Amino acid sequence: MNAPLRLSRRDESVIRYYLPKNEILSDLADFFSVFSDATRVKILSSLLIKEMCVTDICLLTGQRQSTVSHQLAFLRSLKLVKTRREGKIIYYSVANQYVVKMLDLGTKFLGY
Repeated sequence: MNAPLRLSRRDESVIRYYLPKNEILSDLADFFSVFSDATRVKILSSLLIKEMCVTDICLLTGQRQSTVSHQLAFLRSLKLVKTRREGKIIYYSVANQYVVKMLDLGTKFLGY
């Protein structure tokens, strides 16, 4: 059995220099966790088509208001959705076009 290859000190130094800092890695993990929940993906996909209030999202997804509100709060914390108030109603929409690109890349990667 062959011994595993070891990195040279130079290679290790280069990798450590370019490897993202732990804070960035943690933020990336949080960002990609968004796409690990089908309800969140459905909400984001819906909001790409039209801004909606919580009631409309509940009707569309078949989820309870508390579930949708919780998911929207999570998406807001990551700055993936934004809000707009009209009287007592709060409308949600996708915050930027990177969300569109991520969903598009994901579906293309999966072959859809």
